[in-house]
Amino acid sequence: MSKLPIIILPAPLLRAKSAPIERVDDDVRRLAADMLETMYAAPGIGLAAIQVGVQRRLLVLDVSEKEDEQNPLVMINPEIVKLGDELVPYEEGCLSIPDVRVEIERPSSLTVRFIDREGRPQQLDADGLLATAIQHEIDHLDGRLIIDFLSRLKRDMIVRRFKKQARLDSEST
Repeated sequence: MSKLPIIILPAPLLRAKSAPIERVDDDVRRLAADMLETMYAAPGIGLAAIQVGVQRRLLVLDVSEKEDEQNPLVMINPEIVKLGDELVPYEEGCLSIPDVRVEIERPSSLTVRFIDREGRPQQLDADGLLATAIQHEIDHLDGRLIIDFLSRLKRDMIVRRFKKQARLDSEST
């Protein structure tokens, strides 16, 4: 396993729609393992393949408490089949947009269909933080970011700040 670099805003790839994975093989399993290592090291609770430069529909999650045993979840080609009716606000962060938190109202529960890392079809009912994290990561696979839930003015301010930082970083190297 190896830690992968996480792509940061304003990288255009973050806006790309990810393609489905045709078959689950050792390369996909290795990518999932590397993504989990990257997510834990960041530290984060979710990571989509697009955030490490791979334009495929794969995400990893672990919403277990730090003091609990790790409980990683790998979802290949995830698809939300049902959203709950109740909306709840949650302040979300994103590894690709460091130090930015956005309060987003999302359905508090969902049912998601996906393929596990063994290639088997699965269906999961999730609620609370896990439901929020699944929606956040699937948004990544569709090229949508947490800043898209903000007003245009606030979103543009954040993008300008990250573009300026990227420019400063490239000038110093």
